[in-house]
Amino acid sequence: MRLKRRPHAVSDRAWWASQDFWRKCAIFVTAFMAVVLIVLTFHTMDAITSGSGRVPAYAVINYRIDYEFDAGRNMYAPVIGEEAPLFGTLHTEDEARALVDLGKLTVQAKNCMNCHTLLGNGAYYAPDLTKAWLDPGWGNEQSRELLLTMFLTDPVANARTFGTRRRMPDLGITDEEARGVIAFLKWLSAVDTNGFPHGFETLPQGGS
Repeated sequence: MRLKRRPHAVSDRAWWASQDFWRKCAIFVTAFMAVVLIVLTFHTMDAITSGSGRVPAYAVINYRIDYEFDAGRNMYAPVIGEEAPLFGTLHTEDEARALVDLGKLTVQAKNCMNCHTLLGNGAYYAPDLTKAWLDPGWGNEQSRELLLTMFLTDPVANARTFGTRRRMPDLGITDEEARGVIAFLKWLSAVDTNGFPHGFETLPQGGS
């Protein structure tokens, strides 16, 4: 009669093969990654908060903004210059925030990202708006605010195709909303985007 071999008892298994070991590993890894996620969340919130190192305070719309190559970082970066109030009016931080918020809400309400991109996100039918405030298509620094306002409020009569045959439809943007959108675009141009877009040519600054 052949004797059946007795299976190994659970206690005879290697420690790394036990269910208890892998259960503890799963708990440890889950807890560790939860902590990492919390830390990264707070770090990200700090990095994208207005007034942080990369995202300027809203009152930056009171200053001249350019986009130049930073040899130390080997990338393009926004440069905040001398005082150049938007629409000729100095805005407090709260006033600037209200104006920028109006512009951001208008961009969202008018579904601008159905055609445009912001910070690389959105559609690619029309130009990226990340540095639209600095686009040389607006001629020069003196005419920019007027041309932007005219274009936004009546894009049919003041069509600007920027080298394409694509035209923006009339979205019914009011003068007040246009001022908000322009403030939003100026503020957005001052956000440090780690060199995006690369090699963007800006319009002449300081009346040059």
